Amino acid sequence: MADIWKPEVELFATLVGSVPTILASQKSNGQFGDDPWICRDQHLILPLATAWSLEMSPYYHSDTVLEAIVRGGDALIDAQDNMGMWTFRKKDHSTWGQIFMPWTYSRWIRTYEIIREAVDDAAVHRWDAALTLGFEGISDRELSRIHNIPTHHAMALYCAGRLLGRPQWREKARDFLHQVVAEQSPHGWWTENVGPVVAYNFVYVDALGVYYHMCGDGEVLKALDRSAHFHAHYTYPDGSSVETVDERNAFHAGVHLGNPGFSYTDVGRGYLARQHALFLEAGGTFDTDYATNMLLAAAEGPVESAGSSLDRSTYQMNKEAVIVRRKPWFISLSAYICPPSDNRFRQDRQNFVSIFHDQTGLIIGGGNTKLQPLWSTCTVGDPDLLFHTPGDETPDFNPRPELWHIPDHAELWSNEDTAVLNLGYGDERYVVKITPISEEELQIRCETTLRTGFQVEGHLTMIPHLDQPIQLSSGETLSLREDEIRKTFNAAGWITHAGWRLSIPPDARLIWPVLPHNPYRKQGDATIEEARIVVALPFSTCRLNYELTLKANNMP
Repeated sequence: MADIWKPEVELFATLVGSVPTILASQKSNGQFGDDPWICRDQHLILPLATAWSLEMSPYYHSDTVLEAIVRGGDALIDAQDNMGMWTFRKKDHSTWGQIFMPWTYSRWIRTYEIIREAVDDAAVHRWDAALTLGFEGISDRELSRIHNIPTHHAMALYCAGRLLGRPQWREKARDFLHQVVAEQSPHGWWTENVGPVVAYNFVYVDALGVYYHMCGDGEVLKALDRSAHFHAHYTYPDGSSVETVDERNAFHAGVHLGNPGFSYTDVGRGYLARQHALFLEAGGTFDTDYATNMLLAAAEGPVESAGSSLDRSTYQMNKEAVIVRRKPWFISLSAYICPPSDNRFRQDRQNFVSIFHDQTGLIIGGGNTKLQPLWSTCTVGDPDLLFHTPGDETPDFNPRPELWHIPDHAELWSNEDTAVLNLGYGDERYVVKITPISEEELQIRCETTLRTGFQVEGHLTMIPHLDQPIQLSSGETLSLREDEIRKTFNAAGWITHAGWRLSIPPDARLIWPVLPHNPYRKQGDATIEEARIVVALPFSTCRLNYELTLKANNMP
């Protein structure tokens, strides 16, 4: 990794290379994108404005590009309602009401800042009026709570206040963003209920970073540094974000690139340098929107390595979470617990263990969901009592009597050899002990107390690779795309999949596919790509513990 990070040449190549396609996609009414049109389709005006503004760009001060930008903004004006809002429509044709779409307003106002001096008086009049309408609504209605969306709104409002001569907007935005900084955890994350929102933490960092680029407000710099340290540790060695402590999003494979907010501290630039290198080595091509944002607002400077860049480290956030890195193993445990929420986007904190290996990626874990107790590290009671009903847009997310799939108590600790998680479900205790044995082998021990008289079952949630089969010690080969698996092991055996092998004790069950509830679809339906392979470990008075061996690289 170089000692200095600055935006890579690939970012600029992505930007200028996208311009012909963007121009060709614009319709006569100024709209971009395929049907159904959504307001976010117009985000393409910002890369056009950036390509128009950069002197080294072949589109520098191009009349054709400028005309396309103006028509693109006019299409947003045409779609505004009388309050300055748009219909929140998704490409699946679902609608979610009217909204001051934050991502759209922030790109529109930043575009206007770039081109305002170059457009005619009529366009200035239209855009001033439409943007004033929208940002008056944002100022009056959208900054009432600390959350990722209002944070993004505040960043855009600051820009609007500066451009449209509204100092009161700048003051309000600055005050709000200072409140956002004050609400940040000392460990560098924000919460929406209990514990981090890892994926949405990037939204806060992005907004604060772009705001810092605009005005250099030193109040936000320490917050950006804390977030950079958090993400440096809560990123797997392959560049994907650690999901274990996330209360909003399950695991998504792939390099998480960052944003300009990381570029203002040494650790943040180290994070960007590492993530970009992993992304480019894997053959990735930067997204146009990402390239635009980085070219407009990122800073260059020295780098510092931290977190999963190191071969050996332990990182603990008080008593609630720990990362144990013993290369090539990476273990994440969470002890964040809270009652279930009726908010569809706040997931049940039910899955507390993630295990990653450098050669195979994430093996065990995958994060949280709702209405799916088989994703829980442990259940006490009958897991069949809680389930998702297909087509139900307003499900009952409350816990069911005689089923505990969320603990009410959690403790964790680690030493040089073992990471331990102790979960409490009323009087019941469930303990998971994870011990790396060698570079290829890791031991998992699960044990319980059976104090309640209810059925107790442990679950290991495994990440599927749909194009690779599961092979069983019996000789069976099962296709994840074609086969449904409901298998109980009568004798000890093993399963292999995607480069790893897990020993399976007698009485354990293998289940596939185990689908989550997807909060981002109105009916909560999930696809097979979102499912988990589950190994269920039923306990009894004859069996109070299980020991399993996990081997990477499919070692015999």
